[in-house]
Amino acid sequence: MFADLIEKIDGIVWGWPLIILLFGTHIFMTLRTGFIQKDIFKAIRLSVTRDESAEGDVSQFGALTTALSSTIGTGNIIGVGTAIAMGGPGAVLWMWLTGLFGIATKYAENLIAVKYRVRSENGTMIGGAMYALDRGLNMRWLGIIFALLASVCAFGIGNMVQANAVVTNITQNFNVSPLLVAVVLTAVVGLVILGGIKSITKVSEALVPFMAAFYFVGCLVILIINADVLPQTLSLIVSSAFSAKAAGGGFIGSTVMMACRYGFARGLFSNEAGMGSAPLVGAAARTANPKRQALVSMTGVFWDTVVICLMSGLVMISSIIKYPGIDGLSENGATVATNAFSVIPYIGVPVLVFGLITFAFSTILGWYYYGERACVYLFGEKAIRPYKILWVIFVMIGSLVELNLVWNIADILNGFMAVPNIIAVLLLSNVIASETKKYSGSHLSDIDTAEIPTVHNADKGILG
Repeated sequence: MFADLIEKIDGIVWGWPLIILLFGTHIFMTLRTGFIQKDIFKAIRLSVTRDESAEGDVSQFGALTTALSSTIGTGNIIGVGTAIAMGGPGAVLWMWLTGLFGIATKYAENLIAVKYRVRSENGTMIGGAMYALDRGLNMRWLGIIFALLASVCAFGIGNMVQANAVVTNITQNFNVSPLLVAVVLTAVVGLVILGGIKSITKVSEALVPFMAAFYFVGCLVILIINADVLPQTLSLIVSSAFSAKAAGGGFIGSTVMMACRYGFARGLFSNEAGMGSAPLVGAAARTANPKRQALVSMTGVFWDTVVICLMSGLVMISSIIKYPGIDGLSENGATVATNAFSVIPYIGVPVLVFGLITFAFSTILGWYYYGERACVYLFGEKAIRPYKILWVIFVMIGSLVELNLVWNIADILNGFMAVPNIIAVLLLSNVIASETKKYSGSHLSDIDTAEIPTVHNADKGILG
Protein backbone atom coordinates (compact mmCIF):
# COMPACT_ATOMS: atom_id res chain seq x y z
CA MET A 1 0.00 0.00 0.00
CA PHE A 2 2.85 2.36 0.85
CA ALA A 3 4.57 1.63 -2.48
CA ASP A 4 1.30 2.29 -4.34
CA LEU A 5 0.85 5.57 -2.45
CA ILE A 6 4.39 6.70 -3.30
CA GLU A 7 3.80 5.83 -6.96
CA LYS A 8 0.62 7.93 -7.01
CA ILE A 9 2.41 10.87 -5.36
CA ASP A 10 5.20 10.54 -7.93
CA GLY A 11 2.62 10.77 -10.71
CA ILE A 12 1.15 13.89 -9.14
CA VAL A 13 4.53 15.59 -8.58
CA TRP A 14 5.63 14.93 -12.15
CA GLY A 15 2.19 15.88 -13.47
CA TRP A 16 1.07 19.00 -15.30
CA PRO A 17 1.78 21.61 -12.57
CA LEU A 18 5.53 20.86 -12.43
CA ILE A 19 5.74 20.37 -16.20
CA ILE A 20 4.08 23.75 -16.80
CA LEU A 21 6.32 25.41 -14.19
CA LEU A 22 9.50 24.05 -15.75
CA PHE A 23 8.61 24.45 -19.41
CA GLY A 24 7.07 27.87 -18.74
CA THR A 25 10.36 28.91 -17.12
CA HIS A 26 12.24 27.61 -20.17
CA ILE A 27 10.19 29.85 -22.47
CA PHE A 28 10.36 32.86 -20.12
CA MET A 29 14.16 32.64 -19.76
CA THR A 30 14.51 32.18 -23.51
CA LEU A 31 12.85 35.59 -23.90
CA ARG A 32 14.71 37.24 -20.98
CA THR A 33 18.10 36.14 -22.32
CA GLY A 34 17.36 37.26 -25.88
CA PHE A 35 17.14 33.65 -27.15
CA ILE A 36 20.51 32.61 -25.74
CA GLN A 37 20.21 29.37 -27.75
CA LYS A 38 21.54 31.28 -30.76
CA ASP A 39 24.98 31.24 -29.08
CA ILE A 40 25.11 27.45 -28.73
CA PHE A 41 28.02 26.96 -31.14
CA LYS A 42 29.99 29.76 -29.51
CA ALA A 43 29.30 28.03 -26.20
CA ILE A 44 30.57 24.69 -27.55
CA ARG A 45 33.80 26.41 -28.63
CA LEU A 46 34.19 27.99 -25.17
CA SER A 47 33.67 24.59 -23.51
CA VAL A 48 37.00 23.36 -24.90
CA THR A 49 38.84 26.65 -24.31
CA ARG A 50 40.79 26.85 -21.06
CA ASP A 51 40.45 29.97 -18.93
CA GLU A 52 43.51 29.51 -16.71
CA SER A 53 43.71 33.15 -15.58
CA ALA A 54 40.31 32.96 -13.88
CA GLU A 55 39.47 31.80 -10.36
CA GLY A 56 38.03 28.36 -9.69
CA ASP A 57 38.83 24.76 -8.80
CA VAL A 58 38.39 22.97 -12.14
CA SER A 59 38.40 23.86 -15.83
CA GLN A 60 35.20 24.86 -17.61
CA PHE A 61 35.38 21.63 -19.62
CA GLY A 62 35.87 19.63 -16.41
CA ALA A 63 32.81 21.25 -14.85
CA LEU A 64 30.79 20.57 -18.01
CA THR A 65 31.78 16.89 -18.26
CA THR A 66 31.10 16.37 -14.55
CA ALA A 67 27.63 17.86 -15.02
CA LEU A 68 27.12 15.75 -18.15
CA SER A 69 28.22 12.66 -16.24
CA SER A 70 25.09 13.02 -14.10
CA THR A 71 22.61 14.15 -16.77
CA ILE A 72 23.64 11.62 -19.42
CA GLY A 73 22.24 8.61 -17.62
CA THR A 74 19.74 5.80 -17.94
CA GLY A 75 17.08 8.44 -18.65
CA ASN A 76 18.63 8.91 -22.09
CA ILE A 77 17.76 5.32 -22.93
CA ILE A 78 15.15 3.92 -20.55
CA GLY A 79 13.55 7.35 -20.07
CA VAL A 80 13.12 7.72 -23.82
CA GLY A 81 11.68 4.21 -24.01
CA THR A 82 9.19 5.11 -21.27
CA ALA A 83 8.14 8.28 -23.10
CA ILE A 84 7.51 6.30 -26.30
CA ALA A 85 5.73 3.47 -24.48
CA MET A 86 3.37 5.78 -22.57
CA GLY A 87 3.06 8.77 -24.90
CA GLY A 88 3.58 7.27 -28.34
CA PRO A 89 6.11 8.35 -31.00
CA GLY A 90 5.02 12.00 -30.73
CA ALA A 91 6.54 12.18 -27.24
CA VAL A 92 9.98 12.28 -28.85
CA LEU A 93 9.24 15.66 -30.48
CA TRP A 94 8.00 17.17 -27.20
CA MET A 95 11.03 15.74 -25.42
CA TRP A 96 13.30 17.38 -28.00
CA LEU A 97 11.54 20.73 -27.50
CA THR A 98 12.19 20.60 -23.73
CA GLY A 99 15.87 20.39 -24.59
CA LEU A 100 15.76 23.23 -27.10
CA PHE A 101 14.05 25.65 -24.70
CA GLY A 102 15.67 24.17 -21.57
CA ILE A 103 19.03 25.48 -22.76
CA ALA A 104 17.98 28.95 -21.56
CA THR A 105 17.07 27.77 -18.05
CA LYS A 106 20.31 25.80 -17.72
CA TYR A 107 22.17 28.98 -18.75
CA ALA A 108 20.26 31.08 -16.20
CA GLU A 109 20.70 28.77 -13.20
CA ASN A 110 24.42 28.41 -13.83
CA LEU A 111 24.91 32.15 -14.24
CA ILE A 112 23.50 32.93 -10.80
CA ALA A 113 25.39 29.97 -9.30
CA VAL A 114 28.71 31.53 -10.38
CA LYS A 115 27.67 35.09 -9.54
CA TYR A 116 26.72 34.24 -5.95
CA ARG A 117 29.37 31.60 -5.24
CA VAL A 118 31.63 31.85 -2.19
CA ARG A 119 35.11 30.68 -1.23
CA SER A 120 35.87 28.52 1.78
CA GLU A 121 38.86 29.31 3.98
CA ASN A 122 40.90 26.64 2.20
CA GLY A 123 40.21 28.28 -1.17
CA THR A 124 37.52 25.89 -2.47
CA MET A 125 34.72 27.45 -4.53
CA ILE A 126 31.18 26.63 -3.38
CA GLY A 127 27.96 27.64 -5.11
CA GLY A 128 24.54 26.58 -6.30
CA ALA A 129 20.88 27.45 -5.90
CA MET A 130 21.20 27.61 -2.10
CA TYR A 131 23.75 30.42 -2.33
CA ALA A 132 21.72 32.29 -4.96
CA LEU A 133 18.69 32.07 -2.65
CA ASP A 134 20.76 32.99 0.40
CA ARG A 135 22.97 35.79 -0.95
CA GLY A 136 20.89 36.98 -3.90
CA LEU A 137 17.42 36.92 -2.35
CA ASN A 138 18.01 36.72 1.43
CA MET A 139 15.94 33.53 1.48
CA ARG A 140 18.28 31.30 3.47
CA TRP A 141 15.38 29.14 4.68
CA LEU A 142 14.56 28.18 1.09
CA GLY A 143 18.25 27.55 0.37
CA ILE A 144 18.30 25.13 3.30
CA ILE A 145 15.26 23.29 1.91
CA PHE A 146 16.93 22.97 -1.51
CA ALA A 147 20.18 21.68 0.02
CA LEU A 148 18.35 19.14 2.17
CA LEU A 149 16.45 17.80 -0.85
CA ALA A 150 19.59 17.66 -3.00
CA SER A 151 21.74 15.91 -0.39
CA VAL A 152 19.08 13.28 0.33
CA CYS A 153 17.67 12.54 -3.14
CA ALA A 154 21.23 12.11 -4.47
CA PHE A 155 21.36 8.75 -2.68
CA GLY A 156 18.36 7.52 -4.66
CA ILE A 157 18.36 8.97 -8.15
CA GLY A 158 22.14 9.39 -8.38
CA ASN A 159 23.36 6.42 -6.39
CA MET A 160 21.24 3.35 -5.64
CA VAL A 161 19.16 3.14 -8.82
CA GLN A 162 22.24 3.78 -10.97
CA ALA A 163 24.33 1.16 -9.17
CA ASN A 164 21.48 -1.29 -9.59
CA ALA A 165 21.36 -0.54 -13.33
CA VAL A 166 25.11 -1.26 -13.68
CA VAL A 167 24.97 -4.57 -11.82
CA THR A 168 21.75 -5.74 -13.49
CA ASN A 169 23.04 -5.10 -17.01
CA ILE A 170 26.44 -6.72 -16.43
CA THR A 171 25.03 -9.82 -14.74
CA GLN A 172 22.27 -10.33 -17.30
CA ASN A 173 24.53 -9.95 -20.33
CA PHE A 174 27.81 -11.47 -19.12
CA ASN A 175 26.67 -14.07 -16.57
CA VAL A 176 28.79 -12.65 -13.74
CA SER A 177 28.04 -12.90 -10.02
CA PRO A 178 26.04 -9.85 -8.83
CA LEU A 179 28.04 -9.74 -5.60
CA LEU A 180 31.34 -9.65 -7.50
CA VAL A 181 30.14 -6.81 -9.74
CA ALA A 182 28.80 -4.93 -6.70
CA VAL A 183 32.12 -5.19 -4.86
CA VAL A 184 34.15 -4.03 -7.87
CA LEU A 185 31.76 -1.15 -8.60
CA THR A 186 31.80 -0.03 -4.97
CA ALA A 187 35.59 -0.12 -4.87
CA VAL A 188 35.98 1.86 -8.10
CA VAL A 189 33.48 4.52 -7.01
CA GLY A 190 35.24 4.78 -3.63
CA LEU A 191 38.64 5.30 -5.26
CA VAL A 192 37.34 8.02 -7.59
CA ILE A 193 35.44 10.08 -5.03
CA LEU A 194 38.30 9.78 -2.54
CA GLY A 195 40.18 12.41 -4.56
CA GLY A 196 37.30 14.89 -4.45
CA ILE A 197 36.22 17.17 -7.29
CA LYS A 198 39.56 17.11 -9.12
CA SER A 199 39.56 13.31 -9.25
CA ILE A 200 35.91 13.21 -10.33
CA THR A 201 36.47 15.76 -13.11
CA LYS A 202 39.54 13.89 -14.40
CA VAL A 203 37.53 10.69 -14.74
CA SER A 204 34.59 12.58 -16.23
CA GLU A 205 36.79 14.38 -18.77
CA ALA A 206 38.08 11.02 -19.97
CA LEU A 207 34.90 8.94 -19.73
CA VAL A 208 32.05 11.25 -20.76
CA PRO A 209 33.25 12.26 -24.26
CA PHE A 210 34.19 8.64 -25.03
CA MET A 211 30.94 7.07 -23.81
CA ALA A 212 28.79 9.71 -25.50
CA ALA A 213 30.70 9.40 -28.78
CA PHE A 214 30.52 5.59 -28.71
CA TYR A 215 26.79 5.65 -28.09
CA PHE A 216 26.23 8.33 -30.74
CA VAL A 217 28.21 6.43 -33.38
CA GLY A 218 26.45 3.18 -32.46
CA CYS A 219 23.05 4.84 -32.85
CA LEU A 220 24.17 6.39 -36.13
CA VAL A 221 25.13 2.98 -37.52
CA ILE A 222 21.74 1.59 -36.48
CA LEU A 223 19.98 4.53 -38.17
CA ILE A 224 21.96 3.86 -41.36
CA ILE A 225 20.75 0.24 -41.22
CA ASN A 226 17.20 1.57 -40.73
CA ALA A 227 17.61 4.31 -43.35
CA ASP A 228 14.76 3.00 -45.50
CA VAL A 229 12.21 3.73 -42.75
CA LEU A 230 13.66 7.03 -41.47
CA PRO A 231 11.30 9.24 -43.54
CA GLN A 232 8.36 7.27 -42.15
CA THR A 233 9.87 7.54 -38.65
CA LEU A 234 10.16 11.33 -38.78
CA SER A 235 6.70 11.68 -40.28
CA LEU A 236 5.20 9.49 -37.55
CA ILE A 237 6.93 11.46 -34.76
CA VAL A 238 5.63 14.80 -36.05
CA SER A 239 2.11 13.62 -36.89
CA SER A 240 1.71 11.76 -33.58
CA ALA A 241 2.80 14.85 -31.65
CA PHE A 242 -0.14 16.85 -33.04
CA SER A 243 -2.72 14.18 -33.77
CA ALA A 244 -5.00 12.17 -31.48
CA LYS A 245 -5.15 9.29 -33.95
CA ALA A 246 -3.74 5.91 -32.99
CA ALA A 247 -0.17 5.61 -34.18
CA GLY A 248 -0.45 1.95 -35.16
CA GLY A 249 2.50 -0.09 -36.39
CA GLY A 250 3.31 -1.59 -33.01
CA PHE A 251 2.84 1.63 -31.01
CA ILE A 252 0.29 2.51 -28.40
CA GLY A 253 -2.43 4.86 -29.60
CA SER A 254 -1.97 8.09 -27.67
CA THR A 255 -3.65 11.47 -27.37
CA VAL A 256 -1.79 14.71 -27.92
CA MET A 257 -2.02 15.39 -24.19
CA MET A 258 -0.37 12.05 -23.35
CA ALA A 259 2.39 12.66 -25.90
CA CYS A 260 3.01 16.11 -24.40
CA ARG A 261 2.96 14.93 -20.83
CA TYR A 262 5.39 12.03 -21.18
CA GLY A 263 7.60 13.82 -23.67
CA PHE A 264 7.92 16.86 -21.41
CA ALA A 265 8.30 14.85 -18.19
CA ARG A 266 10.99 12.49 -19.49
CA GLY A 267 12.82 15.28 -21.32
CA LEU A 268 12.86 17.53 -18.26
CA PHE A 269 13.95 14.61 -16.09
CA SER A 270 16.75 13.67 -18.47
CA ASN A 271 18.42 17.07 -18.98
CA GLU A 272 17.69 18.34 -15.42
CA ALA A 273 17.28 21.91 -16.71
CA GLY A 274 15.61 23.79 -13.89
CA MET A 275 16.42 21.30 -11.12
CA GLY A 276 19.51 23.15 -9.93
CA SER A 277 21.82 20.13 -9.97
CA ALA A 278 24.40 21.14 -12.61
CA PRO A 279 25.11 24.58 -11.05
CA LEU A 280 26.50 22.80 -7.98
CA VAL A 281 29.55 21.86 -10.04
CA GLY A 282 29.39 24.78 -12.48
CA ALA A 283 30.11 27.12 -9.56
CA ALA A 284 33.51 25.46 -9.09
CA ALA A 285 34.71 26.24 -12.63
CA ARG A 286 37.57 28.59 -13.53
CA THR A 287 35.80 31.31 -15.47
CA ALA A 288 36.40 34.99 -16.18
CA ASN A 289 32.78 35.93 -15.52
CA PRO A 290 29.41 34.28 -14.81
CA LYS A 291 28.23 34.40 -18.43
CA ARG A 292 31.16 32.38 -19.80
CA GLN A 293 30.49 29.44 -17.50
CA ALA A 294 26.75 29.74 -18.02
CA LEU A 295 27.29 29.43 -21.79
CA VAL A 296 29.50 26.37 -21.31
CA SER A 297 27.04 24.74 -18.92
CA MET A 298 24.06 25.22 -21.22
CA THR A 299 25.72 23.00 -23.86
CA GLY A 300 24.99 20.09 -21.52
CA VAL A 301 21.28 20.25 -22.41
CA PHE A 302 22.15 20.39 -26.10
CA TRP A 303 24.23 17.20 -25.93
CA ASP A 304 21.93 15.40 -23.50
CA THR A 305 18.50 15.98 -25.03
CA VAL A 306 18.79 17.71 -28.39
CA VAL A 307 21.34 15.12 -29.56
CA ILE A 308 21.46 11.92 -27.47
CA CYS A 309 17.78 11.60 -26.48
CA LEU A 310 16.80 12.32 -30.08
CA MET A 311 19.15 9.61 -31.35
CA SER A 312 17.71 7.11 -28.86
CA GLY A 313 14.17 7.98 -29.92
CA LEU A 314 14.92 7.64 -33.63
CA VAL A 315 16.62 4.27 -33.10
CA MET A 316 13.72 2.84 -31.07
CA ILE A 317 10.92 4.08 -33.31
CA SER A 318 12.65 3.17 -36.60
CA SER A 319 13.46 -0.33 -35.28
CA ILE A 320 9.87 -0.91 -34.17
CA ILE A 321 8.63 0.20 -37.62
CA LYS A 322 11.16 -1.89 -39.54
CA TYR A 323 10.84 -5.05 -37.45
CA PRO A 324 7.11 -5.76 -36.86
CA GLY A 325 7.91 -8.45 -34.28
CA ILE A 326 9.05 -5.84 -31.73
CA ASP A 327 6.57 -5.10 -28.97
CA GLY A 328 6.32 -1.31 -28.70
CA LEU A 329 3.24 -1.51 -26.51
CA SER A 330 4.97 -2.39 -23.25
CA GLU A 331 4.59 0.12 -20.44
CA ASN A 332 8.15 -0.68 -19.37
CA GLY A 333 10.68 1.71 -20.94
CA ALA A 334 13.56 -0.73 -20.43
CA THR A 335 11.63 -3.41 -22.36
CA VAL A 336 10.95 -1.06 -25.27
CA ALA A 337 14.62 -0.03 -25.42
CA THR A 338 15.91 -3.60 -25.18
CA ASN A 339 13.51 -4.90 -27.86
CA ALA A 340 14.36 -2.06 -30.25
CA PHE A 341 18.13 -2.38 -29.95
CA SER A 342 18.35 -6.18 -29.76
CA VAL A 343 17.05 -6.81 -33.28
CA ILE A 344 20.08 -5.08 -34.82
CA PRO A 345 22.71 -7.73 -35.62
CA TYR A 346 26.08 -7.57 -33.86
CA ILE A 347 26.02 -3.96 -32.63
CA GLY A 348 22.52 -3.46 -31.20
CA VAL A 349 22.97 -5.11 -27.80
CA PRO A 350 26.60 -3.94 -27.24
CA VAL A 351 25.60 -0.33 -27.90
CA LEU A 352 22.68 -0.59 -25.48
CA VAL A 353 24.60 -2.40 -22.73
CA PHE A 354 27.68 -0.17 -22.97
CA GLY A 355 25.48 2.93 -22.93
CA LEU A 356 23.48 1.83 -19.90
CA ILE A 357 26.53 0.74 -17.88
CA THR A 358 28.75 3.77 -18.57
CA PHE A 359 25.90 6.26 -18.34
CA ALA A 360 24.84 4.86 -14.96
CA PHE A 361 28.41 4.74 -13.59
CA SER A 362 29.13 8.32 -14.58
CA THR A 363 25.87 9.44 -12.97
CA ILE A 364 27.03 7.97 -9.65
CA LEU A 365 30.15 10.16 -9.78
CA GLY A 366 28.38 13.36 -10.83
CA TRP A 367 25.59 13.08 -8.29
CA TYR A 368 28.05 12.35 -5.49
CA TYR A 369 29.54 15.80 -5.97
CA TYR A 370 26.09 17.40 -6.10
CA GLY A 371 25.09 15.76 -2.83
CA GLU A 372 28.41 16.61 -1.18
CA ARG A 373 28.17 20.32 -2.06
CA ALA A 374 24.64 20.52 -0.69
CA CYS A 375 25.75 18.73 2.46
CA VAL A 376 28.69 21.13 2.91
CA TYR A 377 26.30 24.09 2.76
CA LEU A 378 24.25 22.56 5.57
CA PHE A 379 26.85 20.99 7.85
CA GLY A 380 30.23 22.29 6.71
CA GLU A 381 33.31 20.63 5.27
CA LYS A 382 33.60 18.32 8.26
CA ALA A 383 30.66 16.42 6.77
CA ILE A 384 32.54 15.46 3.56
CA ARG A 385 34.20 12.32 4.94
CA PRO A 386 31.01 10.85 6.52
CA TYR A 387 29.12 11.65 3.31
CA LYS A 388 31.72 9.77 1.24
CA ILE A 389 31.47 6.74 3.51
CA LEU A 390 27.67 6.74 3.33
CA TRP A 391 27.83 7.13 -0.46
CA VAL A 392 30.02 4.05 -0.88
CA ILE A 393 27.82 2.00 1.47
CA PHE A 394 24.69 2.92 -0.48
CA VAL A 395 26.37 1.98 -3.78
CA MET A 396 26.75 -1.54 -2.38
CA ILE A 397 23.19 -1.64 -1.03
CA GLY A 398 21.71 -0.30 -4.26
CA SER A 399 23.61 -2.88 -6.29
CA LEU A 400 21.90 -5.81 -4.62
CA VAL A 401 18.28 -4.85 -3.77
CA GLU A 402 15.08 -4.13 -5.68
CA LEU A 403 14.62 -0.40 -6.05
CA ASN A 404 11.21 0.48 -7.51
CA LEU A 405 10.19 2.18 -4.26
CA VAL A 406 13.54 3.98 -3.93
CA TRP A 407 13.28 5.21 -7.52
CA ASN A 408 9.82 6.69 -6.97
CA ILE A 409 10.81 8.40 -3.69
CA ALA A 410 13.92 9.87 -5.32
CA ASP A 411 11.83 10.97 -8.29
CA ILE A 412 9.51 12.87 -5.95
CA LEU A 413 12.38 14.59 -4.11
CA ASN A 414 13.97 15.48 -7.44
CA GLY A 415 10.75 17.17 -8.52
CA PHE A 416 10.54 19.10 -5.25
CA MET A 417 14.18 20.16 -5.75
CA ALA A 418 13.20 22.08 -8.86
CA VAL A 419 10.78 24.41 -7.06
CA PRO A 420 13.22 26.49 -4.94
CA ASN A 421 15.67 26.55 -7.84
CA ILE A 422 13.03 27.88 -10.24
CA ILE A 423 12.06 30.51 -7.66
CA ALA A 424 15.69 31.68 -7.61
CA VAL A 425 15.87 31.80 -11.42
CA LEU A 426 12.61 33.72 -11.83
CA LEU A 427 13.19 36.23 -9.02
CA LEU A 428 16.74 36.88 -10.21
CA SER A 429 15.79 37.10 -13.90
CA ASN A 430 16.64 40.82 -13.97
CA VAL A 431 20.14 40.03 -12.72
CA ILE A 432 20.47 37.29 -15.33
CA ALA A 433 19.36 39.63 -18.13
CA SER A 434 21.73 42.36 -16.90
CA GLU A 435 24.76 40.04 -16.69
CA THR A 436 23.95 38.66 -20.14
CA LYS A 437 24.02 42.15 -21.67
CA LYS A 438 27.07 43.23 -19.62
CA TYR A 439 29.30 40.50 -21.02
CA SER A 440 28.02 40.52 -24.59
CA GLY A 441 30.19 40.79 -27.71
CA SER A 442 33.85 41.64 -27.08
CA HIS A 443 33.22 41.88 -23.33
CA LEU A 444 32.67 38.12 -23.01
CA SER A 445 36.32 37.71 -21.95
CA ASP A 446 36.24 40.53 -19.39
CA ILE A 447 37.22 39.56 -15.87
CA ASP A 448 34.49 39.91 -13.29
CA THR A 449 35.96 42.30 -10.71
CA ALA A 450 33.37 41.54 -8.03
CA GLU A 451 35.03 40.12 -4.95
CA ILE A 452 34.16 36.52 -4.08
CA PRO A 453 33.42 36.49 -0.35
CA THR A 454 35.20 34.04 1.91
CA VAL A 455 33.06 31.98 4.26
CA HIS A 456 34.70 31.78 7.66
CA ASN A 457 34.24 28.68 9.78
CA ALA A 458 33.21 26.79 6.64
CA ASP A 459 33.64 23.54 8.54
CA LYS A 460 30.48 24.37 10.54
CA GLY A 461 28.00 25.02 7.73
CA ILE A 462 24.69 26.87 7.94
CA LEU A 463 23.25 24.42 10.46
CA GLY A 464 26.51 23.84 12.33
